[in-house]
Amino acid sequence: MKKIISLALRYIPRKYLQYVSHYFLRFISLFMRGNNVECPICEISYRKFLPYGRLNPRPNALCPDSLSLERHRLMWLYLKDKTNFFTQPQKLLHIAPELCFIDKFKAMDNLDYTTADLESPLADVKMDVHEIPFDNNTFDVVFCNHVMEHVDDDIKAMSEIHRVLKPGGWAIIQSPQDYSRQETLEDPSITDPKERERIYWQSDHVRLFGLDYGKRLEKAGFKVTEDRYVMELPTETVNRYALPANEIIYFCAKN
Repeated sequence: MKKIISLALRYIPRKYLQYVSHYFLRFISLFMRGNNVECPICEISYRKFLPYGRLNPRPNALCPDSLSLERHRLMWLYLKDKTNFFTQPQKLLHIAPELCFIDKFKAMDNLDYTTADLESPLADVKMDVHEIPFDNNTFDVVFCNHVMEHVDDDIKAMSEIHRVLKPGGWAIIQSPQDYSRQETLEDPSITDPKERERIYWQSDHVRLFGLDYGKRLEKAGFKVTEDRYVMELPTETVNRYALPANEIIYFCAKN
């Protein structure tokens, strides 16, 4: 299973995987039920989660029913514990929408929910994040995860998210990050896919963020809170939901 998932991620375009993967994995999930780990999004328990990753698949990462990964389960818990996302009316823009969230968010009566992406067949609106086709001060909340490592100009894209947020609104903008690196690594001369995969962790990435990620978000106009929420959780909770051990959540507010 580890090899199958790795090959699928490397060679099948994401937009096609989004169409079919969940049907296959939900069948597989019937043989994985148990009580060692639990997905807080679909609320189903398993012996373990599936491995996930392109080069060196991470064990115990992918929920076969919701298709959540460690970062998605962490975000779900964070939204419940530390925001009013589930209780207050919100006009939400979800950029590069993750399948694990779409149906859940659509079913929430408090949300006016719009999805957007350049390629995804799941999105309501086709758009380039460098030029978001909405007016200033339109949304209460924006989610945009694992996008900024792909775009030509991350500060421009972040600024566009800031622009379409209402004053008092907030965004969560997560990206892969090397916590051992102080400064973001980016070099436009690196164009070879294999070299990008070696340096940036994936062939379609154009930068690898370091600990200066929050400062880059601040350049776009946000007031940034670097929340180490997962590091404050009990070990039992981290293990139960198979959460990332040290991911910083970047809560981006617009004054």
